[in-house]
Amino acid sequence: MIFKSGTSANEDGSRDLRPLDDRGPLNVMFMLTSMPVGGAETLLENLVRRMSDQFRPHICCLKEAGELGEQISAEFPFESELIHHKYDLRVLGRLKRLFRKNKIDAVVTVGAGDKMFWGRLAAKRAGIPVILSALHSTGWPDGVGKLNRLLTKITDSFIAVANSHGEFLVDFENFPKAKVRVIPNGIDVERFRSHRYDRAKTRKELGIGESDLVCGIIAALRPEKNHLLFLRSAATTLTEFPNAKFVIVGDGQERPMLETAVNDLAIKQNVIFTGSRSDVPELLSAFDVFSLTSRNEASPVSIMEAMAMELPVVAPNVGSISDTVVHGETGMIYNTGNAEKISECWTMLFEDAALRQRFGQAGRDVITTQSSLDVMVSGYESLIKEIYSRKAGLAKSDTSLDSNNEFNSSCNSTDKVASSTAI
Repeated sequence: MIFKSGTSANEDGSRDLRPLDDRGPLNVMFMLTSMPVGGAETLLENLVRRMSDQFRPHICCLKEAGELGEQISAEFPFESELIHHKYDLRVLGRLKRLFRKNKIDAVVTVGAGDKMFWGRLAAKRAGIPVILSALHSTGWPDGVGKLNRLLTKITDSFIAVANSHGEFLVDFENFPKAKVRVIPNGIDVERFRSHRYDRAKTRKELGIGESDLVCGIIAALRPEKNHLLFLRSAATTLTEFPNAKFVIVGDGQERPMLETAVNDLAIKQNVIFTGSRSDVPELLSAFDVFSLTSRNEASPVSIMEAMAMELPVVAPNVGSISDTVVHGETGMIYNTGNAEKISECWTMLFEDAALRQRFGQAGRDVITTQSSLDVMVSGYESLIKEIYSRKAGLAKSDTSLDSNNEFNSSCNSTDKVASSTAI
């Protein structure tokens, strides 16, 4: 298929923009470090698969492709290994050439760090009309450093995943309120339906008995996910439910330490490490309770997936989790770092099947109405078109970018200016 480009680069890097109705699809480049199996990466996979024919998604991983990247590279224009080491300044030229070769109209960096800096800088140098940064957390790995704040002026919009996350980007990261857009994370609610999967078969494959009570966590094995707290809570819970099973889905640098902790806590027979898996709905069908123990989050995809599968959720009161997990209605919220409180929540749910069912049904209702994939895709498409149209001279005024009234009304009326000296 031949795509008609709507832009062409002049010698100075500027672009001649055609109106949206007088051109082919908008070429959108999404930039990441890599694409392993993870929350933000899965969101991106779902997003690019669902975008309308008004857009042609491209994906660029600065480093290795990763498992999801390898899968998706057969379906979309894909580049990887653009940066060779931490101080590889030549990445700027490589990215500029890549953007111009593919006639990119919009660059969306996903997460903080190198891709956020080099992606936006190269986009500006290449004359890309739309420059966006999507952030998915309120701390590492999405902490925005000094160098990335220097590029605030050339960034058209910063994408937050929930209202409270948007407030964080304004109040803590010092991004101008007018440049912050909230686009809620979304999942495929039809894929995550409990009745579609064989619970007994999945449990058998995992070595779990039909009557065993199961609590599971899905998160990369990284320090901020605090799996050690999950294991300590499991050890406490096993005093009441000695046959309970605790499933850890994900992989990462913390695995050797966590496997050692399992032995030290003498709970090896009750803990299952599945490693990184792509069959998340099947695994969730085997759980009775879903839990996270993270130190920081924004709007975790794993929680939305669990709720869509009608699982009660026990999670920390960090980020915007409490916007989705309503204590006493769709699950239970606890203060971070409290293993005894987590164990109390798990025990209460293990003891009461009717409570698990009530929380699970209420949770699915919340997700189907607030966090569908279509809502997320529409948010990205609308934002890109708004900015492109404004720069093409079609928008009547610049106020179109300030349409997120729910978020803006919750922020202070005074914009904060990003500072290169902010930490």
